[in-house]
Amino acid sequence: MPNLPQQEQTSPMSQPMAVVLAAGRGTRMKSDLPKVLFPVLGRPMIHWVLDALAAAGIARSVVVVGYRDELVREELAARSGVEFALQSEQLGTGHAVQMCRDQIASQSGPVLVVAGDSPLIQPSSIGRLVAEFRKGPYACLLGTLVKDNPQGLGRIVRSLDGRFERIVEEKDATPDQKQIREVNMSTYLFAHDALLWALSQLGNHNAQGEFYLTDCPALLLGRGELVDARPVLESCEALSINTIDELGKVEGRMLEMGYSWAN
Repeated sequence: MPNLPQQEQTSPMSQPMAVVLAAGRGTRMKSDLPKVLFPVLGRPMIHWVLDALAAAGIARSVVVVGYRDELVREELAARSGVEFALQSEQLGTGHAVQMCRDQIASQSGPVLVVAGDSPLIQPSSIGRLVAEFRKGPYACLLGTLVKDNPQGLGRIVRSLDGRFERIVEEKDATPDQKQIREVNMSTYLFAHDALLWALSQLGNHNAQGEFYLTDCPALLLGRGELVDARPVLESCEALSINTIDELGKVEGRMLEMGYSWAN
């Protein structure tokens, strides 16, 4: 039986898969176009995200679609390694990932969750997160960022000995917590079975009545699982797109970094 470990290592389902959150309309973009289809340097922004995942060696990506899903499916139809899950109601990020339960259940490798509106996601950052995940029996490892101006972002609260405790959104943060510079950037790597369990435990007892993926790390910690965060993301990855102005800033940064306009 000496070849079994190698076979497990090379099995496609033992490799990381990605869940890409792409179901939103993006009302602040003032358009009827799904947000992930807005062009960034001449290409729908989700292509930049999927390119980065592919460059990081992630061969299987499940794109969660919702608003005008047929347009997103049509745009991505020619891409290999892309599957879809439908979120027919917008009930939060946790609910979006719940729509991928069948694909996650077919995995034995870890599951990366990223946002489809972050075209500056870096393959090197994904690689660092996956490499760190492989070092320990993690149930969840968050990819975070240390930001000089963390205003508006969820803070990573740690214990006195540096261990991850929870994510605190800015509106709920104390004055001391608002001084924390390590922030959540909605980049998560889960053990597939731990993620399925946490998704089954999510509740929507909050003001928005939504299911939040940010609750999953705390649920896993409460079960005694290993959860941590690593500031492996680069400063450019703090730039996401919610408005036309932010789109322009992202394009400017991409040009500075050597990205090219699509033909």
